[in-house]
Amino acid sequence: MIPLYEEHDGLITVYKQQARHFSPHLHHSLEVVYLLSGEIAIGVRQNLYPMQAGDLAVIFPDMIHHCQTFGSEDAEVCHIIAPVSLAEAYREELMNFCPAEPVIPKEKLHHDIPNIVFSLLKEFSENMTPEEIHLDKSREILAHAYMEMLLARCMPVLTLTEKGTGSTDIIYRTVSYISAHFREPVSLTGMAADLGISPFALSRVFSGTFHRNFNRYLNETRLEYACTLLRHTDRFVTDIAYDAGFESQRTFNRAFTEIYHQTPREYRKVRYKEAET
Repeated sequence: MIPLYEEHDGLITVYKQQARHFSPHLHHSLEVVYLLSGEIAIGVRQNLYPMQAGDLAVIFPDMIHHCQTFGSEDAEVCHIIAPVSLAEAYREELMNFCPAEPVIPKEKLHHDIPNIVFSLLKEFSENMTPEEIHLDKSREILAHAYMEMLLARCMPVLTLTEKGTGSTDIIYRTVSYISAHFREPVSLTGMAADLGISPFALSRVFSGTFHRNFNRYLNETRLEYACTLLRHTDRFVTDIAYDAGFESQRTFNRAFTEIYHQTPREYRKVRYKEAET
């Protein structure tokens, strides 16, 4: 999934891609994940929920979540990321509660839901930028209607509990801090000082909870944001590298190749071809 992007009120992002692992993250928008093929697992907070083809996950705003993939089988997933303003009828539930079980299995999905997902994919394709959608008032109204309908079909089968994001919890504070500051120069010691904890305690969060060190987690967060810009904009790769928080394009290219096994330009070329098919 694509967790980090420029969040603007009224804008929706809809795309499909081959599923891959994403580190724990959070954002202020509603995210819906529809698994088209294969198997994945969606992690919300510290729980892991397996998904089969045809299952749907509903992730409320400000919930720490991540994705894991398994085996060699390719899994294709559709992501819908929408601000709460596109689902005003459910604002109170989205802001104050969360699903006890975020994954709705295929057999419990209302028959309207796949049609809504595929309609969103058709209307808000990846070759349209969110800004282009926003400038088209009819499309913004359409996005609002689809999201309200989607939640109207999902809510009856979701059991909601109080969200209690736990702003004092070190894991939540860590994820929230990185989400807010990853585009800036960030160090483990500086972050620990800002959070009022020891660097040793913070390092244990990354290794014990996220199973990666601080630098790896920070780079993955920056790269996920860079991938969004590579897919949705025509900006120069160098500009994207600096905007994502890397000190040089060389450092960006090395980190990108290590994670994705291709250069940023190769990644963009492949994604453009996929969007055209």
